Amino acid sequence: MKIVNIIIFVLCSIGLMAQEFPGKPGNIAVIQDARIDSLMHAHQQLNKVYTDIEGFRVQIFMDSGNDAVQKAEDIIVKFKEENPDLPVYLSFGQPYYRIRVGDLRNRIEAEGILRRIIGRYNQAFIVKDKINFPQLISFPNQNQNL
Repeated sequence: MKIVNIIIFVLCSIGLMAQEFPGKPGNIAVIQDARIDSLMHAHQQLNKVYTDIEGFRVQIFMDSGNDAVQKAEDIIVKFKEENPDLPVYLSFGQPYYRIRVGDLRNRIEAEGILRRIIGRYNQAFIVKDKINFPQLISFPNQNQNL
């Protein structure tokens, strides 16, 4: 029992000492090689050229026939009303029209979207696809004091 009391006392003392020494505000200078800025610029230029990457989408519709386009357009309108936060893509691969939704970087995100919509689109499933991703924001000049 004495050992437990001593351990508790030591831990409380350490906690109190840590509160007595708050950090002081100050400046931080970041010094970096100039080649890092040129690499960041090159990376930004590549992102402008290559706007898609491998990822996942959820396919909610696939049909062929004379009325497939009209069915697809109706489903797109309905889906956008229900899920305004998800991008919708209509594609044609002979002889099918397909509707795929989302720009998902990993399968876990795709599973979440699938669970969210499977009740209304019971034939939905996850597919690997080229996805769009937002352009990177420009990086500030890091050779300055922060």
